[in-house]
Amino acid sequence: MKYCKKCKRIHNDTEEKCSNCGKSLLKITDENTPVYLLSASGFELKRIKAALKDAGIPSDNISQKHNFSAEAVTGYDISEYDILVPYSAYEKAYDICVGIGAINSGEEKIINDDGTPSNNDTESIDEQFEKMSGYKRTTVRIVSAILFLLLVAFAVYGTDFITGLIKNFFS
Repeated sequence: MKYCKKCKRIHNDTEEKCSNCGKSLLKITDENTPVYLLSASGFELKRIKAALKDAGIPSDNISQKHNFSAEAVTGYDISEYDILVPYSAYEKAYDICVGIGAINSGEEKIINDDGTPSNNDTESIDEQFEKMSGYKRTTVRIVSAILFLLLVAFAVYGTDFITGLIKNFFS
């Protein structure tokens, strides 16, 4: 594998230039070479660092130079940080981040109740639900408002009727 000495991102052996910064790539010779895992800020940064620490993976974070922290004013650090891990622990760290939801692997499939994978297409959702025209939407809103008013009237008059029965029972 190759990595970029400037931004620390990992690349395939076939690549010659970094896709992030355009610098020449170097072959990874030391297993302890720090490599880029992901960028995070605030609570997400703390959560990822804690998960990596629990797994025994050393990590470091470096601030992205173009970000400025508002910690002095707000009390919260909103800067974006790059999280670096040793190359030897990269795969394990990546799997941990996928497991805690910090990285979306893109391979997740939603399984239907019958065990078959479902389509995540918006077309299938559009087929299930018809789109309402303006006339139909207005009609549904008016009918919903009338039903709500009837429900409130039923609650008020029902409570009044029950109170009257109880009052007549004790008089």
